[in-house]
Amino acid sequence: MKRWAKWMVAAMLGMMATLAWAGDVLLGGGDLIKVSVYGSPDLGLETRVAEDGSITFPLVGNVKVGGLPVSAAEQKLAGLLESGGFLRKAQVNIVVTALQSQQVSVLGQVNRPGRYPLDTRRTVLDMLAQAGGIGAEGSDVVVLIRKQGDKPTKQNIDILGMMQSGNVAPDVTVESNDIIFVERAPRFYVYGEVQRPGTFRLERSMTVLQALAAGGGLTQRGTERHIRIKRRDADGKLQVIDAKQDDLLKADDVVYISESWF
Repeated sequence: MKRWAKWMVAAMLGMMATLAWAGDVLLGGGDLIKVSVYGSPDLGLETRVAEDGSITFPLVGNVKVGGLPVSAAEQKLAGLLESGGFLRKAQVNIVVTALQSQQVSVLGQVNRPGRYPLDTRRTVLDMLAQAGGIGAEGSDVVVLIRKQGDKPTKQNIDILGMMQSGNVAPDVTVESNDIIFVERAPRFYVYGEVQRPGTFRLERSMTVLQALAAGGGLTQRGTERHIRIKRRDADGKLQVIDAKQDDLLKADDVVYISESWF
Protein backbone atom coordinates (compact mmCIF):
# COMPACT_ATOMS: atom_id res chain seq x y z
CA MET A 1 0.00 0.00 0.00
CA LYS A 2 1.36 3.41 -0.94
CA ARG A 3 2.29 5.85 1.77
CA TRP A 4 -0.56 8.27 0.94
CA ALA A 5 -3.07 5.44 1.02
CA LYS A 6 -1.83 4.34 4.44
CA TRP A 7 -2.11 7.91 5.64
CA MET A 8 -5.70 8.10 4.38
CA VAL A 9 -6.61 4.88 6.16
CA ALA A 10 -5.01 6.09 9.39
CA ALA A 11 -6.84 9.42 9.14
CA MET A 12 -10.18 7.70 8.54
CA LEU A 13 -9.63 5.37 11.49
CA GLY A 14 -8.73 8.34 13.68
CA MET A 15 -11.86 10.19 12.59
CA MET A 16 -14.01 7.13 13.26
CA ALA A 17 -12.47 6.77 16.72
CA THR A 18 -13.19 10.45 17.46
CA LEU A 19 -16.81 10.11 16.34
CA ALA A 20 -17.21 6.98 18.43
CA TRP A 21 -15.83 8.79 21.45
CA ALA A 22 -18.17 11.75 20.85
CA GLY A 23 -21.11 9.36 21.10
CA ASP A 24 -19.72 7.99 24.38
CA VAL A 25 -19.30 11.36 26.14
CA LEU A 26 -21.32 11.31 29.35
CA LEU A 27 -23.72 14.22 29.70
CA GLY A 28 -23.85 16.11 32.97
CA GLY A 29 -24.98 19.27 34.69
CA GLY A 30 -23.86 22.45 32.93
CA ASP A 31 -23.41 20.91 29.49
CA LEU A 32 -24.88 22.94 26.62
CA ILE A 33 -26.46 20.70 23.99
CA LYS A 34 -28.22 21.16 20.68
CA VAL A 35 -31.01 18.68 19.98
CA SER A 36 -32.54 18.15 16.54
CA VAL A 37 -35.19 15.71 15.32
CA TYR A 38 -35.07 14.59 11.69
CA GLY A 39 -38.12 15.85 9.79
CA SER A 40 -39.40 17.90 12.75
CA PRO A 41 -37.47 21.17 12.92
CA ASP A 42 -40.00 22.61 15.39
CA LEU A 43 -38.80 20.09 17.98
CA GLY A 44 -35.20 21.26 17.83
CA LEU A 45 -33.76 23.24 20.70
CA GLU A 46 -30.55 24.33 22.33
CA THR A 47 -30.53 23.95 26.09
CA ARG A 48 -28.31 23.49 29.10
CA VAL A 49 -28.45 20.33 31.17
CA ALA A 50 -29.63 21.17 34.68
CA GLU A 51 -27.53 20.30 37.71
CA ASP A 52 -29.84 17.35 38.39
CA GLY A 53 -29.09 16.05 34.88
CA SER A 54 -32.46 16.88 33.34
CA ILE A 55 -33.65 18.85 30.32
CA THR A 56 -37.11 20.00 29.28
CA PHE A 57 -37.95 18.66 25.81
CA PRO A 58 -40.97 19.58 23.67
CA LEU A 59 -43.96 17.23 23.93
CA VAL A 60 -42.36 14.85 26.44
CA GLY A 61 -41.49 17.31 29.23
CA ASN A 62 -38.74 16.73 31.80
CA VAL A 63 -36.20 14.09 30.75
CA LYS A 64 -33.20 12.88 32.73
CA VAL A 65 -30.12 12.67 30.47
CA GLY A 66 -27.35 13.25 33.01
CA GLY A 67 -24.99 10.31 33.30
CA LEU A 68 -25.98 8.97 29.88
CA PRO A 69 -23.70 8.83 26.86
CA VAL A 70 -24.82 11.08 24.01
CA SER A 71 -25.90 8.07 21.95
CA ALA A 72 -28.01 6.71 24.82
CA ALA A 73 -29.63 10.12 25.40
CA GLU A 74 -30.55 10.26 21.70
CA GLN A 75 -32.17 6.84 21.93
CA LYS A 76 -34.04 7.80 25.11
CA LEU A 77 -35.56 10.92 23.56
CA ALA A 78 -36.46 9.03 20.40
CA GLY A 79 -38.12 6.31 22.45
CA LEU A 80 -40.19 8.84 24.41
CA LEU A 81 -41.38 10.52 21.20
CA GLU A 82 -42.39 7.15 19.77
CA SER A 83 -44.01 5.75 22.94
CA GLY A 84 -45.96 8.97 23.38
CA GLY A 85 -47.39 8.61 19.89
CA PHE A 86 -45.85 11.85 18.67
CA LEU A 87 -43.57 10.40 15.98
CA ARG A 88 -42.91 7.11 14.26
CA LYS A 89 -39.29 6.02 13.93
CA ALA A 90 -37.99 9.19 15.52
CA GLN A 91 -34.38 10.09 14.75
CA VAL A 92 -32.84 12.35 17.37
CA ASN A 93 -29.41 13.92 17.13
CA ILE A 94 -27.56 15.60 20.02
CA VAL A 95 -24.50 17.81 19.60
CA VAL A 96 -22.61 18.97 22.68
CA THR A 97 -21.72 22.59 22.03
CA ALA A 98 -20.16 23.32 25.43
CA LEU A 99 -18.93 20.51 27.65
CA GLN A 100 -18.82 21.66 31.27
CA SER A 101 -19.32 18.42 33.19
CA GLN A 102 -16.39 16.51 31.66
CA GLN A 103 -13.21 18.47 32.33
CA VAL A 104 -9.57 17.91 33.18
CA SER A 105 -7.48 20.28 35.31
CA VAL A 106 -3.95 21.08 34.12
CA LEU A 107 -2.06 22.88 36.88
CA GLY A 108 1.42 23.89 37.96
CA GLN A 109 4.27 24.86 35.66
CA VAL A 110 2.37 25.07 32.36
CA ASN A 111 1.91 28.11 30.20
CA ARG A 112 -1.91 28.22 30.46
CA PRO A 113 -3.09 26.43 33.62
CA GLY A 114 -6.82 25.83 33.90
CA ARG A 115 -9.70 23.42 33.35
CA TYR A 116 -10.17 22.02 29.86
CA PRO A 117 -13.21 20.20 28.42
CA LEU A 118 -12.83 16.54 27.61
CA ASP A 119 -14.79 16.69 24.37
CA THR A 120 -12.96 13.83 22.70
CA ARG A 121 -10.53 11.07 23.58
CA ARG A 122 -7.40 12.79 24.85
CA THR A 123 -4.15 11.78 26.48
CA VAL A 124 -1.86 13.49 28.97
CA LEU A 125 0.25 14.91 26.12
CA ASP A 126 -2.89 16.23 24.41
CA MET A 127 -3.93 18.08 27.57
CA LEU A 128 -0.44 19.51 28.09
CA ALA A 129 -0.55 20.80 24.52
CA GLN A 130 -3.92 22.45 25.19
CA ALA A 131 -2.40 24.13 28.24
CA GLY A 132 0.36 25.63 26.09
CA GLY A 133 3.00 23.07 27.00
CA ILE A 134 5.29 22.79 29.99
CA GLY A 135 6.79 26.11 31.06
CA ALA A 136 10.49 26.89 31.29
CA GLU A 137 10.46 26.13 35.03
CA GLY A 138 8.53 22.88 34.67
CA SER A 139 9.72 19.37 35.44
CA ASP A 140 10.16 16.65 32.81
CA VAL A 141 7.99 14.35 34.93
CA VAL A 142 4.32 15.22 35.41
CA VAL A 143 1.86 13.86 37.95
CA LEU A 144 -1.55 12.43 37.02
CA ILE A 145 -3.98 12.41 39.95
CA ARG A 146 -7.15 10.38 39.50
CA LYS A 147 -9.90 9.52 41.93
CA GLN A 148 -10.71 5.81 42.06
CA GLY A 149 -13.84 5.55 44.15
CA ASP A 150 -13.11 7.49 47.32
CA LYS A 151 -9.35 7.02 47.06
CA PRO A 152 -7.14 9.25 44.87
CA THR A 153 -4.32 7.63 42.92
CA LYS A 154 -1.08 9.26 41.79
CA GLN A 155 0.93 8.32 38.71
CA ASN A 156 4.22 9.85 37.57
CA ILE A 157 4.62 10.16 33.80
CA ASP A 158 8.08 10.75 32.35
CA ILE A 159 7.48 13.11 29.41
CA LEU A 160 11.14 13.48 28.45
CA GLY A 161 11.67 9.71 28.68
CA MET A 162 8.80 9.14 26.24
CA MET A 163 10.23 11.64 23.78
CA GLN A 164 13.73 10.20 23.97
CA SER A 165 12.64 6.57 23.64
CA GLY A 166 9.75 7.07 21.24
CA ASN A 167 7.64 4.83 23.47
CA VAL A 168 4.33 6.62 24.09
CA ALA A 169 2.72 3.75 26.01
CA PRO A 170 2.84 5.76 29.29
CA ASP A 171 0.81 8.53 27.60
CA VAL A 172 -2.45 7.37 29.15
CA THR A 173 -5.94 8.47 28.16
CA VAL A 174 -7.29 11.00 30.64
CA GLU A 175 -10.70 10.81 32.30
CA SER A 176 -13.12 13.41 33.58
CA ASN A 177 -11.95 15.18 36.76
CA ASP A 178 -8.35 14.02 36.33
CA ILE A 179 -5.69 16.45 37.53
CA ILE A 180 -2.42 16.86 35.65
CA PHE A 181 0.16 18.66 37.76
CA VAL A 182 3.56 19.84 36.54
CA GLU A 183 5.94 20.44 39.42
CA ARG A 184 8.81 22.87 39.37
CA ALA A 185 11.95 21.26 37.96
CA PRO A 186 14.55 20.17 40.54
CA ARG A 187 17.28 22.69 41.32
CA PHE A 188 20.85 22.80 42.57
CA TYR A 189 22.97 25.64 43.92
CA VAL A 190 26.50 26.77 43.17
CA TYR A 191 28.45 29.29 45.24
CA GLY A 192 32.00 30.18 46.07
CA GLU A 193 34.66 30.86 43.47
CA VAL A 194 32.54 30.69 40.30
CA GLN A 195 31.73 33.41 37.81
CA ARG A 196 27.92 33.23 38.25
CA PRO A 197 26.92 31.76 41.60
CA GLY A 198 23.22 31.02 41.94
CA THR A 199 20.41 28.53 41.46
CA PHE A 200 20.21 26.35 38.35
CA ARG A 201 17.95 23.73 36.83
CA LEU A 202 19.13 20.18 37.48
CA GLU A 203 19.30 18.26 34.23
CA ARG A 204 19.35 14.48 34.12
CA SER A 205 22.67 12.79 34.88
CA MET A 206 24.25 16.17 35.53
CA THR A 207 27.81 16.06 36.82
CA VAL A 208 29.78 18.41 39.04
CA LEU A 209 31.77 19.56 36.01
CA GLN A 210 28.56 20.49 34.22
CA ALA A 211 27.45 22.37 37.32
CA LEU A 212 30.66 24.40 37.17
CA ALA A 213 29.94 25.18 33.52
CA ALA A 214 26.42 26.35 34.45
CA GLY A 215 28.03 28.70 36.96
CA GLY A 216 30.24 30.22 34.27
CA GLY A 217 33.38 28.34 35.30
CA LEU A 218 35.92 29.08 38.00
CA THR A 219 37.16 32.49 38.97
CA GLN A 220 40.91 33.12 38.89
CA ARG A 221 41.04 32.17 42.56
CA GLY A 222 38.91 29.04 42.24
CA THR A 223 40.18 25.47 42.25
CA GLU A 224 38.68 22.16 41.14
CA ARG A 225 40.70 20.28 43.78
CA HIS A 226 38.51 21.29 46.69
CA ILE A 227 34.89 20.98 45.55
CA ARG A 228 32.34 20.07 48.17
CA ILE A 229 28.69 19.14 47.94
CA LYS A 230 26.34 19.84 50.82
CA ARG A 231 23.49 17.33 50.67
CA ARG A 232 20.74 16.27 53.05
CA ASP A 233 20.19 12.54 53.51
CA ALA A 234 16.84 10.76 53.82
CA ASP A 235 16.62 11.77 57.48
CA GLY A 236 17.27 15.44 56.71
CA LYS A 237 20.79 15.38 58.14
CA LEU A 238 23.29 17.59 56.33
CA GLN A 239 26.26 15.82 54.76
CA VAL A 240 29.40 17.41 53.34
CA ILE A 241 30.90 15.36 50.50
CA ASP A 242 34.28 15.78 48.84
CA ALA A 243 33.26 15.78 45.19
CA LYS A 244 34.93 14.75 41.94
CA GLN A 245 34.20 16.29 38.58
CA ASP A 246 32.26 13.27 37.31
CA ASP A 247 30.10 12.85 40.43
CA LEU A 248 26.37 13.08 39.74
CA LEU A 249 24.31 15.79 41.37
CA LYS A 250 21.00 15.35 43.16
CA ALA A 251 18.10 17.72 43.67
CA ASP A 252 18.83 20.55 46.13
CA ASP A 253 22.57 19.86 46.21
CA VAL A 254 24.72 22.84 47.14
CA VAL A 255 28.04 22.86 45.31
CA TYR A 256 30.80 24.91 46.95
CA ILE A 257 33.97 25.90 45.08
CA SER A 258 36.87 26.68 47.35
CA GLU A 259 39.53 29.33 46.89
CA SER A 260 42.95 28.12 45.82
CA TRP A 261 45.75 28.88 48.25
CA PHE A 262 48.49 28.44 45.65
